[in-house]
Amino acid sequence: MTTSRPLPIEVRGSAKQPLGMTPAQFLRDYWQKHPLLIRQAFPDFQPPIQPDDLAGLALEESALSRLIIHDEKRDRWKIKTGPLTEKDFATTPDSNWTLLVQDVDKWDADVAALLADFTFLPSWRLDDIMISYAEPGGGVGPHVDQYDVFLLQGIGQRHWAISTDPDAPTDFRPDVELKQLRQFDPTHEWLLGPGDMLYLPPGVPHDGIAFGGPCMTISVGMRAPSQAELTGDLADYLAERLADEQRYADPDLAPAKATGEIDRAALARLKQALPFAAGLDDATLTDWFGRFITRYRNAQLPVPPEKALTDTALLKQLDGGASLLRHPWARMAWARGKRGATLFVNGHAYPSSADLAERLCGERELSPGTRLPASEAALLLALVNDGHLVVHKKRKR
Repeated sequence: MTTSRPLPIEVRGSAKQPLGMTPAQFLRDYWQKHPLLIRQAFPDFQPPIQPDDLAGLALEESALSRLIIHDEKRDRWKIKTGPLTEKDFATTPDSNWTLLVQDVDKWDADVAALLADFTFLPSWRLDDIMISYAEPGGGVGPHVDQYDVFLLQGIGQRHWAISTDPDAPTDFRPDVELKQLRQFDPTHEWLLGPGDMLYLPPGVPHDGIAFGGPCMTISVGMRAPSQAELTGDLADYLAERLADEQRYADPDLAPAKATGEIDRAALARLKQALPFAAGLDDATLTDWFGRFITRYRNAQLPVPPEKALTDTALLKQLDGGASLLRHPWARMAWARGKRGATLFVNGHAYPSSADLAERLCGERELSPGTRLPASEAALLLALVNDGHLVVHKKRKR
């Protein structure tokens, strides 16, 4: 019985093979799967841009740049977004700061020429070349990128630490704008010199710190739009091209079995009416449609009471004979779930029982009494405090 040998995390490159292997082998074994350090990916590397030129670019009005200074003693981070000024650079400390400039390949032809070594990737997959210059100790702190990146060392040395632990925590520090990891426990550490390159797939925690002297790192980043971006843009694209006359239709409508319910027949019609709805599971489609269909076009919304009621106060008023009136602008619908149901009101979703959800949708005035299950009492209290139900006290004669 043969066992497969683990993939090396460190290889040596050459002028003919900057990846230390063929592009096909790299894509098969490492791309979007495993990090890889390539020693001397670019032997005798000469940076295509000098630090002074990078700083000059950061002064340009339309350049995307950031100056990040770390107060190590107090562990505080200061971020200045460009365009930067000469005064910004004149007041930097001797260490613990870094300059980041994005899209440098759009400004400098020599920097753009580096992309010729990445033509094994689709050109539309490449996003930009970002270059960072740092004084000793400079960096942006431990973080996670959601895209592939090649980190090529241009000048000086940078200490890189990464974590390949699949269970590494990924929550962020609440006190830093940079989305730094709250906890970072590296599994691998290296010191990179000019010509060395580190490849990181998405989701690998990492931290790079300038070591020993001035340091410049060239980052070749990939374009990786989120599902939210793709879905939103596709929806906008389709919306612009679909005729307004094409609408949700239900010529097969049968008498409603339960007032206000979004039933399976309605979901089936949605899947026919929407170009990409067929790919959604029923729970997601129902949750979206319930929120969508209960929103008013003219944005007239119920107003919550000035002072929120407590559950004790509400039950006391119901015990005294008060009823609950549905606010005129409270539009409601509901849907069954695996457990119970969901009540949709003006674009919001509330857990509910099917019986109570149907009553709320079918009755303008509700007299629920006071012997309510805790979950139903909590729902009614939430609807009152959100303004969707109004307590109506009966007049004394």
